[in-house]
This record gives sequence, C-alpha cells and structure tokens, in this order.
Amino acid sequence: MALVFLGEGFKPVILDYVVQIPAEGLYWVNMVSAVLDNATLAAAEISPVLSVQQIKSAVLGLIIAGGMLIPGNIPNIICANKLKIKSKEWARFGVPIGLILMTIIFVLIILTLKPNHTAPI
Repeated sequence: MALVFLGEGFKPVILDYVVQIPAEGLYWVNMVSAVLDNATLAAAEISPVLSVQQIKSAVLGLIIAGGMLIPGNIPNIICANKLKIKSKEWARFGVPIGLILMTIIFVLIILTLKPNHTAPI
C-alpha cells in the first residue's frame, strides 16, 4: 500500500517531467535501480499517462539494472545474504553482465522505435 501512496505522491513530478522523457531516456535513467529498489522506482514512475513504449522501456531498464548490484532488488538482498556474497563480488559479475544486457536491449528498443518506411505495394 505504501508503494501505491508513493506513486500517487509523485504524480505531479510524473505529469511535469517524466512524461516528457523519451522512451530511450527512461530506459537509461532507470539504471539508478541498480542502487535503489526497483519496486519503489516503478511505483514512483510508472503511470497511465506514459506511452506504452515509455512504460516498456522504463520497466526493462528497471529489471536489468536492478540485478547489477545487491540493493537493486529485494531478492538480490536475500540471495546475497543467504549465500554470503559480498557487494564487491556481486558487482564484479553483475555490473559487466548488466551493462552488456542494457546495451543489447537498448539496441532492440531503438529498432522497435524506428518507423517503418516501407510503402505498401
């Protein structure tokens, strides 16, 4: 319930600023979810006023970047604790893999945003 209230509280920010960020920008901005919980960011940022492409890009950025460091996702915190994985060890693996995935998915996002210039026959 707190996340819903958080989203409602951020509605003015979403309406004034986030809506104006293109889908590609939202994708990269959400890399902050590597150090912030991505559920909190999603609650604060995702809104019906965003376009479908903005929402898809934002969620993909949140999901991928959320795995790069331990604080990015609640399951990361639990797994790291239970498996006794230190932050430095997690980051050594998670950051390079995350950056590679972020780049690959970004290219796919760009390709899906390109308008189709083929004329019907």
